[in-house]
Amino acid sequence: MRLFISAGEPSGDLHASNLARALRAREPGIELVGFGGDRYRAAGGRLLYPLCDHAVMGLSAVLAELPRFLSVLSLADRYFQRHRPDAVVLIDYPGLHWWLARRAHYHRIPVFYFVPPQIWAWATHRVSRMRRYVDHVLCSLPFEQEWYAQRGVTAEYVGHPYFDQMAAQRLDADFISGQRAEGGRVIALLPGSRDKEVRRNFCSMIRTAKLLHACHPDVRFLVAAFKDSQAAYVRQLLVGTRLPIAVHVGRTPEIIHTAEMCLAVSGSVSLELLWHVKPTVIVYRLGKIMHRLVQHYKQSRYITLVNLLAEQELFPEFLTDHCPAEQTAAQLDHWLRHEADRQALMADLQRLRAEVARPGACAHAAEFILDHIDARLRRAA
Repeated sequence: MRLFISAGEPSGDLHASNLARALRAREPGIELVGFGGDRYRAAGGRLLYPLCDHAVMGLSAVLAELPRFLSVLSLADRYFQRHRPDAVVLIDYPGLHWWLARRAHYHRIPVFYFVPPQIWAWATHRVSRMRRYVDHVLCSLPFEQEWYAQRGVTAEYVGHPYFDQMAAQRLDADFISGQRAEGGRVIALLPGSRDKEVRRNFCSMIRTAKLLHACHPDVRFLVAAFKDSQAAYVRQLLVGTRLPIAVHVGRTPEIIHTAEMCLAVSGSVSLELLWHVKPTVIVYRLGKIMHRLVQHYKQSRYITLVNLLAEQELFPEFLTDHCPAEQTAAQLDHWLRHEADRQALMADLQRLRAEVARPGACAHAAEFILDHIDARLRRAA
């Protein structure tokens, strides 16, 4: 049996790696190929192209990468023709993946969408593409199955694979104890995994830190950088600020665990913050034109996964086209001054975690995919 799995971002690469392990646990001889990153490769996937090395966001960035994406699409199409996998599994990253789904559908290869894009939030018209080119949507959020079913799309709720990673997570106790020994109240700054997210949001995070430190001299900040180049960029911005800020690469879980509260760019990291029960302010700064477009097409009340799951704003969120430092600092200042309110929020997060943060999504997805392939092969025999 052969599966083609495609992931185009760091979070997708993580989910692809865990799905690959779940597939191999059920079907040890399965052949896994496709697009992804180092984690998918380490889990036994054979990379035809390191797509995660070129994750982009924004119209201008997509246009700049268009020749590369056309080449990648052509590579996949040739593979579908010559080797014909038993199924194609797509993980988030809708831009390129719509086209991959279309080519797989043309070659009559079943398509599964694992961790589908949040089209119910900002692009509901794209459900027609899902209905036409995708055979099964494996939903990560509880309400998605009914939403898709009402629109004629075959869907199955399997849970969010991020919680599989959380359950397997092992923290570096030495790092945590070392940070605690330094004393002070720690606030985590999580600027995102994409370069453009970091460039757009970290200046606002610095301004927030300045406002907080002026009122709370005992507060210090830990920055969780995704990669070395981003850490270097952040450190350059911090030159001359004289703020108690330390930057670390590859320490996101430990920093979240150590922190009393967090300031984070919107993304799947919010589920990790829920897992660790950390009061968090969410920010996502866009350019003025993109912000207007998002506000026009946005269908959901919230942008943050935790708030969507809770159906209320547990994590205050700021989707904006300007610097929100005063608002984000005010919210963090409130939690620093009012312990009862912070504890009440943590109790709400505990209840939500108990309800939704259940591991097993990858095993459920692997079982669903393999059962459907087996049934299809039996019908063809």
